[in-house]
Parts: sequence; structure tokens; C-alpha cells
Amino acid sequence: MKLENKVCVVTGGANGIGQATVEQFLVEGAKVVIADLNDELGQQVCAKLKDKGYAAKVRFLKTDVRLESEIENLINKTCDMFGGLDVIFNNAGVIGAVGPLWDLDEEDWDYTFDVLVKGVFFGIKHAARVFRRQKRPGVILNTSSVAGLNGGCGPLAYSTSKAAVINLTRSAAIQLAQDKVRVNAICPGYIYTGLTIPKTDSSSEGSDKLSIRQPIQDHGTPNDIASAAVFLCSDDSRFISGEALVVDGALIALGPDLWNKAGIAYERDMNSKVLNLGTTGESHVKKPLDKSL
Repeated sequence: MKLENKVCVVTGGANGIGQATVEQFLVEGAKVVIADLNDELGQQVCAKLKDKGYAAKVRFLKTDVRLESEIENLINKTCDMFGGLDVIFNNAGVIGAVGPLWDLDEEDWDYTFDVLVKGVFFGIKHAARVFRRQKRPGVILNTSSVAGLNGGCGPLAYSTSKAAVINLTRSAAIQLAQDKVRVNAICPGYIYTGLTIPKTDSSSEGSDKLSIRQPIQDHGTPNDIASAAVFLCSDDSRFISGEALVVDGALIALGPDLWNKAGIAYERDMNSKVLNLGTTGESHVKKPLDKSL
């Protein structure tokens, strides 16, 4: 097993990529703490995994990654429950602010960055403190996106925040290298999750929409990202740090043709703006545009 007795934290672990990663980590022998803002869903996922035989190896803690105190509490309680920490996967995410840039609200922009950038920073910071105290190697993995590598792969605020995660990852990898802590990011392409497929789409409709958007004519799945996470968190990648691994079915390789092939709608042409709260359990907020702009 690639993660035998490793203690792992997965934020955003109750759905999509996070849930798939929790399951693969457990299969590989890890002890896992699921952290998620969606308390009901997190409890359900944890209960199901306990029923599958992982009762001694999985826990759930409701966590708002925007709040440093909650991340610190998450890390401390993980150490109390399992005796230490080996891996943190900073994966919690939302789409956040979506709309024409000239009409985005400051509070929506801040919310997006609070979840997608500050949440990752807090996870890195408090995991690093534990790793330094333990005086043994550790692994930090962050979820970025192909949207952080190219314009046109996602909404403006989301894309900007994911670009920040990539450079945060690289900079942290340099600072923590002497502590034998590896820091990497994963950049998913179009993956079939609750973030990428509207609730109104059927399963087949959603997968078809994603399949036609990338050179490999298939939709990416959470398990594709989870498998990459297992690799980056195991000793198989012992000499890899400061990298942003792209898992996108060759989408970024399209280069100049990316926008047309991806079929992404321009935010500037939207009829309203939205604060997309992802799978937090909270309702998205739709707002009218300022027609004078």
C-alpha cells in the first residue's frame, strides 16, 4: 500500500475530487480526516466509509477553510486523533464570483479568494508547523486548475485565484524544502463534479458536454484526480516538489484553439452575475447587472 498508516487531511473531502481522494487514500492504507463545510454531507460520507470497514481510520470535522482558527483546529484535532500528520490535501473549492469584470462585487471577489487562496495558505501554514515540530518528511498538495494556467479556462476571479495557488505552491516548496516537506499542486481540466455540471443536467448530458471539450473524447472523473493525488502524496514522487501536475485530457495542449474547442461562454456576455458557492450546501446567489455599464 502506497500510504500505509499515513495520516492525511483532505479539505473539501465530502464531494467530488475530495471524496474520491479520501476513498483512494483509505484503500492505500491511510488514516483520513475529512474536512468540509457541508456538515450533513460530510457526516453521511464518513458514516458510509465506516460501514465499509474503515471505522478506525476515518473521521469528519466540519471546517470553514476561510477561517484560520478552524484550519488550526482541524490540524490540531487530527494530530490528537491519529498521533500526527503526514499529508494535507488543500482541495476545498467553489466557483465563486462569476460575471463581467466591471460589475463584480468586492465582497464576492473576496469570498472567492478567501476560499481558494487564503484557505490553501492556512492549510500550508499550519501543516508546515506540525511537520517542523515532528522533524520528519511531510507532503502538502493543493488543488489548482487549468484555469490558473491559461486565460479562458474559467471565470475571471476563479482563474486568478488558481494562478495564485500555483505560485503559492512553488514558493512554499522552496521555503519548506530543507524541512523535507514536498509541496505540489494538481491542475484538473474539465472533471465531472458538482462544480462543473449544473444540477439541471442529467448524468449522460453532463458527461457528454465535458467529453466533447477536450482532445481525449471522454470526461475526466474525480478518480482521475484522486489517482494523481495518491502518486503525489506517496514515496513514488519523493523527488517531485514545486510542480503543478496537469490532468486534463490534453486540453491545455490545444493552445490557441483552446477557447473555441472548450466552448466556454464569455462572462462579458452574461445577463446576470452569480456567486457560485459550489457544494457547500448553501444556495448560489444570483444578482442583476448594472445596466448603466
